[in-house]
Amino acid sequence: MAKISKFKKDEVYLNTRKFLLSDNNPYFLNGKAAEGQASPHTGKDKIWPMGIILRAMTSESDKEIEKCLKMLVNTHAGTGFMHEAFDKDDPSKYFRSWFAWANTLFGELIIKINNERPHLLKIKYS
Repeated sequence: MAKISKFKKDEVYLNTRKFLLSDNNPYFLNGKAAEGQASPHTGKDKIWPMGIILRAMTSESDKEIEKCLKMLVNTHAGTGFMHEAFDKDDPSKYFRSWFAWANTLFGELIIKINNERPHLLKIKYS
């Protein structure tokens, strides 16, 4: 994955990230199970786990990373795998029981956290 750190102080990057994670983004959903980005092809009720993963990967905040890990751990619908998208209020309603792209990206997130913030992997998120 490309180094994000060089953009951490870039105003365009920071404003884009802020917009994507706000209610100003028509595809940012807040639900009972999680919050995150949706898309036109998954509808206004399905969140992309990949968006939550990338939010954690680009975060500078332990609290935000913990929040993302908690959402990811609690929305795999008991399968142990990341899905393409899940319902913001009921993660048992999801697309693709196996989505290698999201699972691989989740693995990259865990490696990144282990290398940079291993204390976050000692927390129980479920």
